[in-house]
Amino acid sequence: MNNHKTEVVTSQVLPWVGVRPWLIQLGFIGAAVALPAMAHLMGLPVRWLLPMHWPVILAGLLYGWRGGLIVGLLSPASNWLLTGYPLSLKLLPMMLELAVYGGLTGWLVERGWRSWKAMTLSLVAGRVVFLGTILTLGATDGMGFWTFTGAAVLPGLAAGAVMVVILPRTVSMSKNR
Repeated sequence: MNNHKTEVVTSQVLPWVGVRPWLIQLGFIGAAVALPAMAHLMGLPVRWLLPMHWPVILAGLLYGWRGGLIVGLLSPASNWLLTGYPLSLKLLPMMLELAVYGGLTGWLVERGWRSWKAMTLSLVAGRVVFLGTILTLGATDGMGFWTFTGAAVLPGLAAGAVMVVILPRTVSMSKNR
């Protein structure tokens, strides 16, 4: 007799498998490459705008942890292959950070968390993973721990807050179509 309780998950995400979902997820990866490139070309501060993060988190909100994880891992890798950015020493930390953003956001939303709460926790967890990996690799650009942490965290706070407000509404509008 099996006394284990089965977890019931009422998913609020779209199926991540199939031609259409995969094409959309490829589009998110493309956006995660194009948006930072456009920001750089226009001289906009990417550390303040976090242009690669938006499509990754959106993928997690729409397609759950699998879609978010895949887009999160492949976006920095694709960007690096096509543009040389992020720099090699920052590639692994960014891949892990963005995988946490997309994967954890999607996983939490699949378990019934409100989108803004899932995103907030994921943004914190992803940045902790990024900083931990940077410190492990010794890739602090010659800065001390606190100086690097401030430079890595503070500029993106406003963009993170705007994401938490805008992306759940965008997802809600797209699902109601």
